Amino acid sequence: MQHPSEHAIRRYWRKIWDPMDMWLFYSMLAIYVMSLFLLYSADGQNIGQLENKTLHTIVGFVLLWCIARTRPQVLSNFAIVLYGVSLLMLVGVHFFGVIVNGSQRWLNLGIIRLQPSELMKIALPMTVAWYLQKHETELGWQHYLAALVLIAVPGFLILKQPDLGTAVLIMASGLFVIFFAGLPWRVIAVAMVGFFASLPLLWQYGMHDYQRTRVLTLLDPTKDPLGAGYHILQSMTAIGSGGVWGKGWLNGTQTHLDYIPESTTDFIFAVYGEEFGLIGNLLLLAVYTIMLGRGLYIAAKAPTLYSRTLAGALTMTLFCYVFVNMGMVSGILPVVGVPLPLVSYGGTATLSIMIIVAMLMGISNQQSKM
Repeated sequence: MQHPSEHAIRRYWRKIWDPMDMWLFYSMLAIYVMSLFLLYSADGQNIGQLENKTLHTIVGFVLLWCIARTRPQVLSNFAIVLYGVSLLMLVGVHFFGVIVNGSQRWLNLGIIRLQPSELMKIALPMTVAWYLQKHETELGWQHYLAALVLIAVPGFLILKQPDLGTAVLIMASGLFVIFFAGLPWRVIAVAMVGFFASLPLLWQYGMHDYQRTRVLTLLDPTKDPLGAGYHILQSMTAIGSGGVWGKGWLNGTQTHLDYIPESTTDFIFAVYGEEFGLIGNLLLLAVYTIMLGRGLYIAAKAPTLYSRTLAGALTMTLFCYVFVNMGMVSGILPVVGVPLPLVSYGGTATLSIMIIVAMLMGISNQQSKM
């Protein structure tokens, strides 16, 4: 017979873990543990960034537990407030932002340095989903147009930093909401034709010189191997030299001879590919696939328009960040400042991804209680 105190402990632990979606939680935990080993190697076996990432992750787990226990409809009440605050902070970046490597993307708040675009990564899909649900019974072209304005304003501010990669991905998160809300395919087709038709204008007037250089470098990085092509060539060399099984943890020559730029942030996947090889890459892709598949399943089963569109958009946003980062490091996409979710070093980026996972858990938890 079970002792009463043992039964109480079981009930207590069940209450703690009930909000957690185990597929998402264990996938995220596996990536996090792997990232600790990888960051230690990429940072020259120093523990400074390792300690900071651990602190960020502990804070993230606290937020994850709290948000996962909160009903999505409750969080939707704060969507427009979060959007407004994020928008004001993006404006603040324009006037008071910290410049790093030629880009003005951060706000120094004293105790922390915050990247407002990471907050907008969450605020934008929440706000667009909230707005479309508010007009669910009367959705028309004017509502979709208003949603596009909500998307375009922060996108323009982030483009001014300049940060083309993040701007495109954040605007895509809002467009995913519109797509999952049931935008007609003919409208999508017309929009795609319009987008491709506008590419010459975007190339001529909408891109900075360094952004055009990155696109041209993608086509032939060997034209400037010590300049614009250096990042791509070194990362491709590192991934290729890893072979099938990799060189082993702490044994990456490209990494430890400092040939890989931004090895703890944007190009950390090159470090991973060199040390763990093709097999390691496939394992990491498998874990990401589990997370993405679970997110789409949660979206498909969501009971409300808000939950369905938000879960779908958050999942596809996560997919875009994974795909773009791995694509640029592998030389199939231009180099943009996009971190690898849960792996790259960066406090705001880590917290934003964990909040995305927490919101998916909250939607999943809502389904289980219906």
